[in-house]
Amino acid sequence: MIETEMNTIFKICVEKRASDLYIIPDAKGCSVKYRISNQYHNLDTYSERKLMQMNNFLKFKANMILSENRRPQFGAFQWQIGHEQINCRISSVGDFLGRESIVIRFIYSETNMPINRLLPYQFEELAGLCQSSGLILFSGPMGSGKTTTMYQLAEKIQRQRTILTIEDPVEIHNTNFIQLQVNDKANMTYAELLKVGLRHHPDIFIIGEIRDELTADAAIRAAMSGHLILSTVHARNAAGTIKRLENLGVSRSDLKESLQAVSYQRLIETTQGSNGVLFDLLSGQNLKNIFDGTDNQKIPLERWHKNLAECVKNNIITLETASRYQ
Repeated sequence: MIETEMNTIFKICVEKRASDLYIIPDAKGCSVKYRISNQYHNLDTYSERKLMQMNNFLKFKANMILSENRRPQFGAFQWQIGHEQINCRISSVGDFLGRESIVIRFIYSETNMPINRLLPYQFEELAGLCQSSGLILFSGPMGSGKTTTMYQLAEKIQRQRTILTIEDPVEIHNTNFIQLQVNDKANMTYAELLKVGLRHHPDIFIIGEIRDELTADAAIRAAMSGHLILSTVHARNAAGTIKRLENLGVSRSDLKESLQAVSYQRLIETTQGSNGVLFDLLSGQNLKNIFDGTDNQKIPLERWHKNLAECVKNNIITLETASRYQ
């Protein structure tokens, strides 16, 4: 019975293309909600007994320790919805009362991820930039579709090229790519896997995240040796990604030589009730101006506002929505 109930919940999440499912304890038992972009949607509330049943069922599916309800645990399992198989990453942790909360990340196959691009020409511009070797960086909030964008760009320009991905964890299964997964306990770090990957002589690298100095250095060296590197960094805007790499020890001269473009993206609600990706691209002369110190700091903000205004003009998003993303 609990499997049937969970299947109903999962089916709703998958049909809505939710990124995460939350099972959170409350005073009466628990609340269940899912997330799309930065919006949370309540599904239902359940008793404390039902909370324990759901948690135990999910932990069993993920091969987690059922008796452990305080320390954090992580696991994974697959769930079939119709003809589609969804990879699920699960995280659990107990509060001071021993009540567990569970969060499940849904990982969809790239081919089953329809992406609505608010200004389609932006993706085509990105694809054009991917024709040359070098480093292209992607930033944006969690759940904004950065990994999906990188995969779809690689698919678009593949043409018999060898593509190797390094992720923690692998988020999108693609049988056309060589996919490596970080395992710090086995010393399979981003930097170490990059060294291994170079021996496979791929044309394109997808690096899940540049998060430390070793990975940043390895990514820059790979980009300067004739590879196309697609990766993400944590930054609040396109221009901020350059500062982030400098904070990780990359010299400005190496960045100027290797960095092809920077893309910042947000997932924004449309007038049709769906979500779409809007990009802020930094390349060519705009990128050169930053390195030369001639860039006006107001220009990136003005460029983003212009993109939002174009979406409003074309009735893609409302003025109210645009104001929330200024």
